[in-house]
Amino acid sequence: MTGTRRNVSVIVPTCDRPALLRQALASIRALEGADLTFEILVGDNGSASETRAVVEEFGAVYLKAATRGPSAARNVGLRAATGDYIAFLDDDDVWLSENVRPHIACLESSPSLDAVICQFVYTDPNLVPIGPPCPESIPRGANQLLKKMLSGFFPQIGTVLARTAVRDTIGEFDESLIGGEDLDWLLRIARKSDVGFVATPGLLFRTRPRGSSDALQRQRIAYDRRVFFRHALPEWRIWNSPIEFAKAYAGTLWHFYQYFIDAAIERAARGDRHSSLRAIRSAFGVFPFRTAYHLIARRRLRHAFWTAIRPHARQAQ
Repeated sequence: MTGTRRNVSVIVPTCDRPALLRQALASIRALEGADLTFEILVGDNGSASETRAVVEEFGAVYLKAATRGPSAARNVGLRAATGDYIAFLDDDDVWLSENVRPHIACLESSPSLDAVICQFVYTDPNLVPIGPPCPESIPRGANQLLKKMLSGFFPQIGTVLARTAVRDTIGEFDESLIGGEDLDWLLRIARKSDVGFVATPGLLFRTRPRGSSDALQRQRIAYDRRVFFRHALPEWRIWNSPIEFAKAYAGTLWHFYQYFIDAAIERAARGDRHSSLRAIRSAFGVFPFRTAYHLIARRRLRHAFWTAIRPHARQAQ
């Protein structure tokens, strides 16, 4: 990247988290240099009075979203973007120093690409890493990345850099989706063109404490189902068999299922019977037959179930 200075529009949706937003915006500004500037566009659909002051502190553009949800907050930024490229960062995540520049180099050397993703690192709520950078790689070749994204691979939106032109070719984020909206938008790109990859960690992705987001997980199941069928059915030719299609569907929802199974086991172990049973019921809502089978075949889940319905079973084990 020599010569011309690149200007990147960074879209940051936020909702009543000014302290986290300050961390996010600081991580963006820290990457600027003689070769790179950022137009930061903050879409706010919250009500915290401090948000605007935080936005102005970092010389960003404050944009009020008329409706709730991350799609609406991203769309007000998407409409206002004037940069050469578009990037994203959720208000609870943080960019790393190696973000963006490798993406630009990849896009400028590969005119056929519309977007590039990089690696991210899972962290705890305090931004302490809890795993290695991922993914190690992405599949290449016709439809291979699309199949992977329809089988449980969710590129984090904060790792994406796209040409601003995609705004005109694939449109805005679907505001009817409260979950899965970022995957839906990226799938629209992947269905039209190749997506590049740079094996560089560019994002700290903040996770919630284990088992702390039951309502959110249950809400997102329906949206991820909708996104899967929206894109998997029109692309039916990429599936080699109905079994492969079924495995892809299972992969899309697997993380929800595993979340509730883990929650049921952990809650039963600490004596939280009612919450454990609710988690098992939620697992049935994801995969009813699989849950029934695992209640028989998996010792830890079976023990959690019996502990939950028979309080003295835990003491007898």
